[in-house]
Amino acid sequence: MRSVLVARLDNDGDVLLAGPAVRAIAARDRVTLLVAPSGEQAARMLPGVRDVLTWPCPWTGFSPPAVDRRSVDTLIDALGLEHFGAGFVLTSYHQSPLPLALLLRLAGLKYLAASCEDYPGALLDLRHRPRPGHEVERNLDLVRAAGYELPAGDDGALRVRSVLPPPPRGYVVVHPGASVPARTASPGWFRALVTALARTGHRVLVTGSPAERELTSFVAGSNGIDHGGTTGYAELGALLDGADCVVVGNTGPAHLAAAVGTPVVSLFAPVVPADRWAPWRVPSILLGDQQAPCRDTRARECPIPGHPCLNSVAIEEAVIAVRKLLEEVT
Repeated sequence: MRSVLVARLDNDGDVLLAGPAVRAIAARDRVTLLVAPSGEQAARMLPGVRDVLTWPCPWTGFSPPAVDRRSVDTLIDALGLEHFGAGFVLTSYHQSPLPLALLLRLAGLKYLAASCEDYPGALLDLRHRPRPGHEVERNLDLVRAAGYELPAGDDGALRVRSVLPPPPRGYVVVHPGASVPARTASPGWFRALVTALARTGHRVLVTGSPAERELTSFVAGSNGIDHGGTTGYAELGALLDGADCVVVGNTGPAHLAAAVGTPVVSLFAPVVPADRWAPWRVPSILLGDQQAPCRDTRARECPIPGHPCLNSVAIEEAVIAVRKLLEEVT
């Protein structure tokens, strides 16, 4: 077995979507995963990963650090000591792999592969043009082009290493937050949903990060159970694992729910394409106007007053979606 570097320098949800491609490589070789700090939690839960390296990348994320030569030099030196046999740069369809490919060449990697539309010069040995499809398929397409296949019996679904034991079942998780505001509904919409779910007999847990405690407290109100800021990533995975269903926007916990096999009611704003980012291979129902004027804008803040693509979704429609998913899996 040789050592292979796989890089995915984005958030936890993006790292989870790289999981099937990582498993394909890990079936033959030892995988070290290079991630941004915002993707480290997911990276450490992916099956098939031998080591995790983190680096604050200055060209990805929503608040990237300034370019720092010492940081770049440290990365190059550290990777050079590892003697990797190959490197794969995984990116979203709208990103270029070439800045990192340059650094990996300087670190001594002799074989590099990436999906790339731009002319790579001497930076890539495999310049792959994937077929249109989901981001999971895009990653798998790349590693297949390099000769890696998922092992027999692996269906290509998202997975994480065993999370903590889940609580007893019998609850629905509502996750109102998102790193990109345009990709989730308003706090008022979620609060109304929690009230409606509670009135129909559901026990509702509201989850969020420590920075979202005010949001989760408001959304939970007197009808939900507020778990905002009380769970780390593994604990969130356990809560999602034990849930009957999850209601969430297009954000990392939607993919974590898919990775533990929990059905998802996906509030999906069309600022990015659903066929590339919807919950992968898990029972799900997509809500939201996919033809709204914000379609394909990649906007972080909704450009349409009132955020109608999600806020206009009827609360009753979401309650019905929860019921349908519960009926489907029971």
